[in-house]
Amino acid sequence: MSHDKFIDEALKGSAVNETSSGCADGCGCSEGGCGDQEGREGCGSGCGCGGHEAVEVNFFTYLTSIGYQAMIFLGEIPNPSTGENEKNLRQAKFIIDTIVMLKEKTRGNLSDQEAAFIEGTLDELQAKFLELVESDGLV
Repeated sequence: MSHDKFIDEALKGSAVNETSSGCADGCGCSEGGCGDQEGREGCGSGCGCGGHEAVEVNFFTYLTSIGYQAMIFLGEIPNPSTGENEKNLRQAKFIIDTIVMLKEKTRGNLSDQEAAFIEGTLDELQAKFLELVESDGLV
């Protein structure tokens, strides 16, 4: 396995947009109000804005959500609670290990696209984790 750094910029970008706006659709909402001009009801993103459709729950959105959390703990994107980039390698490892477990438990039940997605997600997160561990002198 190569130790070259690879960051999925699309994943990172969508995660940054999600944290900066407070809403998965990027409407600029905050608790108690929404920048969505249509004023639709029932956001579903949990932001309290009152607009937008709920995000479909499927393997890709679930894995993206877990990967997003790992990216926060790896310090790649700001913690939505603090707005700061923070590292928590212990928690990042737990999430990475959870994805490894999901990969093992779902083996043979995933489409080719799903299998490639989980493999790519793991490769990216494990490479970043290893880079941080090595740079912090923990190996």
